[in-house]
Amino acid sequence: MTTQDPATPTAPAAAPATDAARTAIRKARGALSRYRVLAIVTGVMLLILCVELLVKYGVGAVVDVDPVMRYVSWIPFAHGWIYVVYLVTVLDLWTKMRWGWGRLATMVFAGVVPVMSFVLEKKVHAEAEAKLAALEEQYAS
Repeated sequence: MTTQDPATPTAPAAAPATDAARTAIRKARGALSRYRVLAIVTGVMLLILCVELLVKYGVGAVVDVDPVMRYVSWIPFAHGWIYVVYLVTVLDLWTKMRWGWGRLATMVFAGVVPVMSFVLEKKVHAEAEAKLAALEEQYAS
């Protein structure tokens, strides 16, 4: 058995846990910021896609819109790839916040239902901020 020199300072046992908690909170805040940006961008792209489809199939049934469609044919592809990046940010935030499967499904569907991403982003942000603020207060000592 070894004895510790009394002159050697020892770190409190709670310090590594507190540092780990602060790091986790910081990473969760970063994931939340990325999610917010992508939720807004995905929602805007989905609305633009809806307008494009209305013009193509609604107005296109009455008027020839082929000359205009050449300039907006990139919209479905852009929305598809932005949605993939949105899914990555959803998974990142979901794992860091340790939410349930229902929250994951709701966040995934928010990227394909018009306007839902804006509504859910506001709700998710408020709940995540409340949870992170409570954790910061808990580990503030």
